[in-house]
Amino acid sequence: MSGRFQGLLLLSFAVGPACQLAPPGGVAQATNPVFIPVGHTEAVWERAVDVLHDYHFLVVRENKLDGTIETEYRVGSGVLEPWHHDSIGTENRLESTLQSIRRRMIVTVTPAEGGHWVSVEALKELEDLPGLAANSPGAATFQESQPLQRNLDVVVGQTAPSGWILLGRDLPLEQDYLRRLQGSF
Repeated sequence: MSGRFQGLLLLSFAVGPACQLAPPGGVAQATNPVFIPVGHTEAVWERAVDVLHDYHFLVVRENKLDGTIETEYRVGSGVLEPWHHDSIGTENRLESTLQSIRRRMIVTVTPAEGGHWVSVEALKELEDLPGLAANSPGAATFQESQPLQRNLDVVVGQTAPSGWILLGRDLPLEQDYLRRLQGSF
């Protein structure tokens, strides 16, 4: 066997289990919002936060009066990170491997008679660089043909901040979150 074929074969065996994170097609989809038949608000709230932590999202803001839980942005997990569960399915995992993708989640808990309604919104964004990122080690060296310049931006990183393009909602992540939340009760 050629070295290239062996490498692709090894990569397919390593990546295969990581891409099998999507539920099978026969699994019923959860409605959004989902009704949780638990009357104790604190139990539903803590379980909602625990499920967010299962995805390795960091909670940045909780407002129990408003009923919202917001997370920080999280870089999408690629094929070589099967222990992170934020990229659901083969397509999302490959996209996060080949592009700079980030996600954040907003969970809303609303009390109702006999339980709580829990809705989730997972937002997905694509990085939009204004130009080439000059982060190569060669750009930080002195040029003999040019006069000495004291521009430290070349050493520190890109001079302009990255922009992000909203790709919309990540429905597979929302469905997986709601299924895990329902299964935890």
